[in-house]
Amino acid sequence: MHKKLFLSAVILLFGLFSLTAFAQVKPTLFNGDVVSISAEKIVLKTANGEIEAILSDKTKYLRVPPDNPSPSAATPSSFSEVGVGDKVIISVVIPEDKKTLPVRSVYLMSKSEITQRQVKDKEEWRTRGTVGKVAGYNVQTRVITITTRGMGGEKTIAVKPKENAEFYRYAPDSIEFSKATKSKITDIEANDEIRVLGDKNADGTEIEAEKIVTGAFKTNGGTIKSIDVEKNEVIITDFQTKKDIAVKIGDNSILKQFPAEMAQRMAMFQTGGGQGGFRPPTQGGSGQTTPQPNPQQQTPQTPGQTPTGMGQGGGFRAGGGIDDSRFPTIKISDLKVGEMIGVLSTRNQDQSNIKAIKLFSGVEPFVKMAQMAAAQGGGGNRQGGGASLNIPGLDGFGGN
Repeated sequence: MHKKLFLSAVILLFGLFSLTAFAQVKPTLFNGDVVSISAEKIVLKTANGEIEAILSDKTKYLRVPPDNPSPSAATPSSFSEVGVGDKVIISVVIPEDKKTLPVRSVYLMSKSEITQRQVKDKEEWRTRGTVGKVAGYNVQTRVITITTRGMGGEKTIAVKPKENAEFYRYAPDSIEFSKATKSKITDIEANDEIRVLGDKNADGTEIEAEKIVTGAFKTNGGTIKSIDVEKNEVIITDFQTKKDIAVKIGDNSILKQFPAEMAQRMAMFQTGGGQGGFRPPTQGGSGQTTPQPNPQQQTPQTPGQTPTGMGQGGGFRAGGGIDDSRFPTIKISDLKVGEMIGVLSTRNQDQSNIKAIKLFSGVEPFVKMAQMAAAQGGGGNRQGGGASLNIPGLDGFGGN
């Protein structure tokens, strides 16, 4: 997410200042990645396909730093500094014959500088980022109340946007920031997934926010009833509503297998939380229940410490949650009728037909925990009715 968040913002700003800089001569502007470059021409991969443009000794080259994409920050560059993979904007005055595209100027943002900025940005989100769910928004105070989940249970945080805070919102059926749009605080809704960058107070109950990214997502869990590989569609019976849901698998859908041991361990920590909370029984070989270890009797964890076996190998990502990029990728043909899956989709009116943004198999421990918690009167659902289903990594921000 950090990579896309940064690059999209830079490209947007880069395009805006270029338009301003060349407004008087009205050139045509193209931005994209350099596919190839020679003394005679430059080939760019743009959003609308590849284009070829002619270079000459009159072409000017300017470099723009990724962390300050503004005209005042542009410095002289040269042809030799442009390489394959760099991001550039070229200004072209299209001639009457429209047969050639002579380049007047090349604004360069080098691949190495982008990589360095990405590393810096990722570290910033790791140390100052928070992931949660929107509980409410106070119009008068402009305070966004969010809830986060950790090994110690659920926590409420007051997010206070700074005066110059930036807001972004994901497009429907997408967790790609390149498709997100600039938004405003009033676009945020209850139950939105939210990621916040900013400074926390001493006890972590307040955040002075600099960047806020939100999306309207919903998580469903259920048992696979049928699989149609040709139609790229899976029918599940939702564990909450007991109704069938048609899940469409698109070209951009992310399909992952949640590691079995990790799923079992994390589901136990969710419900026990190390605080002596609800701990479901397991069935022994004779069909009798086997008592589970009391988390209070296990080795205590120091504040902020990850439970044993769930640290770096467990895949916690920057800003909280699980980095699902390390989970095995699967295909629809790997799924089996009768197994339980979790699906992330855009929250919409028609919940009988959804498009999978993310689909996780191997989530049976989380679904069963939610079912048992509901049966014992716990697990209030923040999405309305039934038990709360919390599958780490199955959100709008994992693995990006």
